Amino acid sequence: MTSSYQCCTRCIMDTTVPGIRFDDRGECNFCLLHDKMDQSFPLGEAGQQKVQEMAADIKALGKGRKYDCVLGVSGGRDSSFTLWYCVTQLGLRPLAVHFNDGFGNPVAGENMLKACRKLGVEMRTITSDWRESKDLKIAFLKASTPDMEEGTDVGIATALYGVAAKEGIQRIIIGQSFRTEGIAPLSWNYLDGKYLKAVHKRFGTVPLRPWSPNDPGFNLGLKEMFYYAFVRRIKTVTLLYHVDYVRSEVDELLERELEWQNPGAHYFDDLYQSVIYYLNRTKFNIDRRLFNYSALIRSGQMSRETALARTSRINSIEDPRVIDLCIKRLGLTRAEFDQIVAAPPRTFHDYPNNYRLIRRLRWPIKVLSRMNLIPESAHDKYFNCGT
Repeated sequence: MTSSYQCCTRCIMDTTVPGIRFDDRGECNFCLLHDKMDQSFPLGEAGQQKVQEMAADIKALGKGRKYDCVLGVSGGRDSSFTLWYCVTQLGLRPLAVHFNDGFGNPVAGENMLKACRKLGVEMRTITSDWRESKDLKIAFLKASTPDMEEGTDVGIATALYGVAAKEGIQRIIIGQSFRTEGIAPLSWNYLDGKYLKAVHKRFGTVPLRPWSPNDPGFNLGLKEMFYYAFVRRIKTVTLLYHVDYVRSEVDELLERELEWQNPGAHYFDDLYQSVIYYLNRTKFNIDRRLFNYSALIRSGQMSRETALARTSRINSIEDPRVIDLCIKRLGLTRAEFDQIVAAPPRTFHDYPNNYRLIRRLRWPIKVLSRMNLIPESAHDKYFNCGT
């Protein structure tokens, strides 16, 4: 820790976060972004009205169809609550879609099955080609960047868009909230189809299958996004942006209504998160809890003192047994794994990507975000969360 170290006086984001800035009060630019989003996406009566408008739009577009929306599920708290809320509070008819890349937590898997059975919702699991999925994970380990979950992130998105296109559904509901999760700094979690292809071309060994509208695989570049957004008119809906969602109050509801069990930690519906958190901490000096806990602090759902106390300890998600299991599942020995991750740290800037083009498209992206043709957080992610 250098003498120039600084921590936000309001949240716990600090100078380990690329692109962080502080005002005269010592508050960071991520807090400013939260406040702007809080005004743009209000809760209370205005939020409820917006949710009802969204639900009415979804029902109108889905009239006469078996499903009126696609809803991504993982078995974690956020997506389970979103599924329950959509069915029981809004009367929607979702098709639940889960992306399986071979690292799912069995507890989360049971959560999904029980929730869908109790709510009378069909669940469709999109299982990736294991050779592709494993190869991408190893490729990103070799790329030596902190966003080593790129393949899964792209796979989740393409699974949702592919199913929506196949079923003729125009709305995708995402169980995410900036008030409880925050938005990850850009260089910690950069999402770009061209970037994925560049890393795969350099380090991958298994050819990726080509794109088709109903089976997009790991292809999600600008042209694919244009097709889904403008040709198929598919929009993403982040309902929780408008719902007074208090994470600490949800567990009891989900346990009572859906027999839900906590997978063990936030994001632990995916066992590979053990590897990600471990390498982020030991190799990149990154603690991903910073932006999660900071969001909860700003929303009044966690005290700053509690957050600081928790981040002073290693995250329980870094389970050595699970890390060893993931390494074995990748087909690597521990020595091979350690040799791969010994390479010097890099970022997405070290590989071909669309970042410069995205920066030139700032205003169109802002408009598309507000129109929900791309996720609402996309503009803020690429322009207000570092470089």
